[in-house]
Amino acid sequence: MTDAGSPDRRPDLYGDQPDPLSFRTEDYPAGMVWPVVTLPWGKLNYAVRGLMQTTIGGVHYLSPPHYAIWNPPDMPHACQNRDAVRYVSIYVVRELCADLPAEPCTLNLSPLIKAILADFDARKIRVPKSDADLRLAQVLVDQIRLAPRHASYLPVSDDPVLRLVLEALQRDPGDRRSLAEWARITGTTERTLSRHCQRDLGMSFAEWRQRMKLVAALSRLEEGQPVRQVALSLGYGNASAFIAMFHRLTGTTPDQMRKDGTRRDNAAA
Repeated sequence: MTDAGSPDRRPDLYGDQPDPLSFRTEDYPAGMVWPVVTLPWGKLNYAVRGLMQTTIGGVHYLSPPHYAIWNPPDMPHACQNRDAVRYVSIYVVRELCADLPAEPCTLNLSPLIKAILADFDARKIRVPKSDADLRLAQVLVDQIRLAPRHASYLPVSDDPVLRLVLEALQRDPGDRRSLAEWARITGTTERTLSRHCQRDLGMSFAEWRQRMKLVAALSRLEEGQPVRQVALSLGYGNASAFIAMFHRLTGTTPDQMRKDGTRRDNAAA
């Protein structure tokens, strides 16, 4: 349901003239479900910790750390989280959405975006009022506009068998069982699972699993875990194979990503 604790209720919305921007950071327990709503403002969501699944216009999106989900005004959407999650919502009045994505999408979060949101949360800023905070809010909008955009990075499936497999892998990204082994476990065939992957995910099982490993890796690297430890936890026999995958999907290495992030944070500071 949508109430004061819902990720869809703007803390400033008490009439027809909402503030241009408002923010909310909340901790939600596992298993919460919010029904479909259609809102007159834009909304950017991302999980500081955990995973939130959002359905926008019938399309499923996954919101892990490091990636955000952009929902333009007037798009019906619903949310649910399987595990506990700390979730950030940014509400953007319609007039400020003109230069933002016109369609729902996944955005790469820059360290600057996360630093601004963390600062607002630490100071309990829900609606920026001071000149300094309004300038930060404008930087935030500009960063959202410039953020790299993707279709749903890690799609999910409504098929009960395939969903069982995908959720198991998200719980344990280091699981190395093949699609054939998963087919035997779930009582179906490899060909059927493969067909459902293409139909529901738009990609092969192998590609989806690599994306899932990348999402898990980004979260663990941000926590400061060593590259070798992350590689082993994701089922890689050595760090080199993990680094090669990471570079192929991101164009950079884990160490370089950390260095770039540190430089951007220092520049922002």
